[in-house]
Amino acid sequence: MSVILENLKDKCWHYWTKFSFGATSGIMTNLGLIVGLDKLAHPKTSIIGAILVIAIADNISDSVGIHLYKESEHITNREVLFSTLTNFLARLVVSLTFIIFVAVLPIKLAVLCSLAWGLGLLAIMSYTSAKERGANTYLAVFEHIIIALVVVIASKFAGQLIIHKFSG
Repeated sequence: MSVILENLKDKCWHYWTKFSFGATSGIMTNLGLIVGLDKLAHPKTSIIGAILVIAIADNISDSVGIHLYKESEHITNREVLFSTLTNFLARLVVSLTFIIFVAVLPIKLAVLCSLAWGLGLLAIMSYTSAKERGANTYLAVFEHIIIALVVVIASKFAGQLIIHKFSG
């Protein structure tokens, strides 16, 4: 029985690692967009449009990159396809959750809820991954949250710079 449970645990961990790659990318990209574009004249339209473009164009290009990388590892076609699709679907689902916040909430609240949601997901994924590897869970969460905050802060400054330079 313990062998069956160990095999199930290994299989679940395998799926989790595929999901976490795409989800992490989706979280950081979307948080950067939301925070960077929140001061535009029409922030909801701009943010939702940008998220959709990223969820399609960047997601497909990232998934093709994963696909080529996995092919170079000389693994089975099934595994290559699984990695590609998991990356694509994880990023797409994460992007859609952020669109919901932006579409239904006032923009300031949407930004705050998006930050809480994104950083919360990232913390859970970081904690789970670190615990599975036997690493310091608090350090892993701290490191990944700091990286995400650097992305958010840099995006905020970039958005403000663009608005300042190009608004009439």
